[in-house]
Amino acid sequence: MVVWLIGLSGSGKTTLAQKIIKELDDKTNKAVLIDGDVIRDIFGNDLGYSIEDRLLNAQRICQLCKFLDEQGVIVICAILSMFPETREWNRENIKNYYEVFIDSPIDKLIERDSKGLYGKYLQGKVSNVAGMDLEFQLPKQSDLVINNIYSKSNLLNYADRIIEKILQ
Repeated sequence: MVVWLIGLSGSGKTTLAQKIIKELDDKTNKAVLIDGDVIRDIFGNDLGYSIEDRLLNAQRICQLCKFLDEQGVIVICAILSMFPETREWNRENIKNYYEVFIDSPIDKLIERDSKGLYGKYLQGKVSNVAGMDLEFQLPKQSDLVINNIYSKSNLLNYADRIIEKILQ
């Protein structure tokens, strides 16, 4: 199964993914965490943050997740996933695909700014930031939508529900 956790930077994707993986470790040794930022590092940071490079990175991750799923590996993927066509490809090509959208209002993300990304954007130091100068098209077919405007513990409460779906 591939659990595709999507949302803007700072929405809680990686936090939730890490919680799911930690809890799955007690139940199975067949689960891996794929993080969009880590995949960039694995491939030698050969891509920038243009729309074209972001799409290529997303396509790589889709293919990797499909490959792992076909090997019987449970994949928890934390990714921005700003392209509807990659989400559609997943639905068509990954047998056990479960999409989770972590929806956080941009003002909350700017307030949290866990990576300092939004602050840098607002200061004019960076561009190509999804949700700011790059459009993030909201998913229309997510299997689960989490409104992450509350506490971290509220977000992490969804881990059990997702694990239940994985193990059924």
